Amino acid sequence: MHNRRFAVASNTHGLSDASTIFHYQGGKIRSGHQVGRITGPDTIELLYHCLTTDGELRSGCSRGTVDVDHAGRTTLSFVWGWLSGATGGGESNSVEQVA
Repeated sequence: MHNRRFAVASNTHGLSDASTIFHYQGGKIRSGHQVGRITGPDTIELLYHCLTTDGELRSGCSRGTVDVDHAGRTTLSFVWGWLSGATGGGESNSVEQVA
């Protein structure tokens, strides 16, 4: 994923939206970071934290799959949940932004 940018295609119950570009800014996210690891040939898991535009500090985790769409762009699909700062979780999908 090095040097790639992803935009949110869908996200249930989350802070990120179509204006969120994953270097993790936009939507209701003022600033944030994520760290992850590859867990299989097409699976990853992430830990993340963010500061919201309302000044809330939140952290969460997700497990997801990596795929390629019909246009050759990398896609990410996650099931995620909050660890602190909020409760609940949801599902999100992102697509690689090509220059």
